[in-house]
Amino acid sequence: MNEVHSLIDELHRREYGQILSVLVVMAGDLGIAEEILQDAFLIALENWTKKGIPRKPGAWLTTVARNKLIDRFRKKRPDSVDPSILEELIKMEEQSIEDDQEIPDERLKLIFTCCHPSLSTEQQIAITLHTLGGLSTAEIASAFLVPIPTIAQRLVRAKRKIREEKIPYSVPSTEQLAERMNSVLTVLYLIFTEGYASTAGDKLMRGNLCEEAIRLCRVLELLVRNIPTKIEIPQIQYSEILGLLSLMLLNHSRRNARLGKNGELKLLNEQNRSLWVQDEIQEGLTLVEKAFHIGHLGPYQIQAAISALHSKSPGPEYTSWKEIIHFYKILLSFMDTPVIRLNYAVAVSMVGDLQEGLSILDSVHADLEAFAPFYLAKADILFRMSKIQEAKESYRDALELTQNEVEKDFIRKKICSLEEEID
Repeated sequence: MNEVHSLIDELHRREYGQILSVLVVMAGDLGIAEEILQDAFLIALENWTKKGIPRKPGAWLTTVARNKLIDRFRKKRPDSVDPSILEELIKMEEQSIEDDQEIPDERLKLIFTCCHPSLSTEQQIAITLHTLGGLSTAEIASAFLVPIPTIAQRLVRAKRKIREEKIPYSVPSTEQLAERMNSVLTVLYLIFTEGYASTAGDKLMRGNLCEEAIRLCRVLELLVRNIPTKIEIPQIQYSEILGLLSLMLLNHSRRNARLGKNGELKLLNEQNRSLWVQDEIQEGLTLVEKAFHIGHLGPYQIQAAISALHSKSPGPEYTSWKEIIHFYKILLSFMDTPVIRLNYAVAVSMVGDLQEGLSILDSVHADLEAFAPFYLAKADILFRMSKIQEAKESYRDALELTQNEVEKDFIRKKICSLEEEID
């Protein structure tokens, strides 16, 4: 019984999005597809408990869901379904479960549907995690610290808009690709970022979000790479997919070193680099090199290159901050935002130009006055300038704005340490 439950949970986490995407393309309706798939999981739980686990659990689920979909269409076919689709489904019904081929992968179509520009960014994130990641409403609400009813409303509205506006479950045309691809990459980046540094709560990281963003980015890269005859992918788009995947892998590789033995936050220069996951680092380095060789630079590739310099450094004292500054200057030419300038200021300060780093920070103060990392960066520079009292005040500003408990503990310890120096 426990073995079946464990397998069901694993399949739900690993293959939910792939199976759902197949059903959505068949049904032409997300709501129907979700309902059918949930029924299939319940049937699997009952059947496998009594008769044992089939040879191909994923194919078994797909077949059962497909046949339930056919039965439903026979009784009452939705107006959105073309009669020819039903005919094709009926032909498929004659195939036995044992003869099923590998499950077709239609997730690319569903990713682009979930990230349609008609949906708000919040709706895009919610419905992407729900449909492709298989996360429940409660899990998404917990991850982003939003009330469950709020996430439920976002999902309902997103599905309604997809249905009412008849947004197709398909890869967009070449003319629409650039606009939609940017939304897709932005959503995956935001999901990863929230997982990597949780806005609030008692955990520094939410590994499930990081892993889901990486998995979805892998799906995007694989499927885009494998559809050259169906749609022309601009080189900049593909290289940016590689850049984002590289950035995620390089950052995620440090997860085991970001907390100390007692759960305390460890900054990059304090981390035990032997705990970094080398396989992920090597893959990330290979991907960013491949992206650069394509010859079309973009912001995700540049951020990955910066992360790569940290990953290749055997210790903080060997970090090539001059190269990092060079990449930040390039990044600013693509997206001159206050947050990028903040990171640029930190890099400038790390080569010893503390006053210049502080001046750059002051230039973006008005834009980042409610952003805790701004005050943390300023406090560190002030401390290295031996301005202890000012550094302590900046840490206090950061503490007031921080909602994550692990980060709060880190800041409190910094303040206590500075108070001891003042005394």
